[in-house]
Amino acid sequence: MHHYTYTCPLRWSDADAYGHVNNALFLRYMEEARTRMCQEILHADEAERRRKAFVVSRAAVVYRAALHYREDPVDVHVRVTQRRAASFELAYEIRDADQVYAEGTTAIAAYNLEDGQPRRLTEPELAFLARYTES
Repeated sequence: MHHYTYTCPLRWSDADAYGHVNNALFLRYMEEARTRMCQEILHADEAERRRKAFVVSRAAVVYRAALHYREDPVDVHVRVTQRRAASFELAYEIRDADQVYAEGTTAIAAYNLEDGQPRRLTEPELAFLARYTES
């Protein structure tokens, strides 16, 4: 299976009074991994980036185990589970070698921020996503 891995550092402020990483931060970890993964297909030109943007249309997280604050980072594995003409879905695992802490999904829509309309994925975008698609 092809996936992208982001090694995510934990911050002291991520933990609650009990030393658990706050559930809402798992979405931030997913966002950070997704953003880093997609850097390659984001345009350097700001106007073009607005015309060829991506927006999250749905996000879900299933919590599997408590993640306690520690100095060691966790890995966020990202893979593409669906590709359509104007959208795609990503699946995530937030884990280390021995434990899965959370699994999540996001539905991503290709979007033109200039005119406020959905758009089709380009051929280079589809080719990029194919690299991380389940076989």
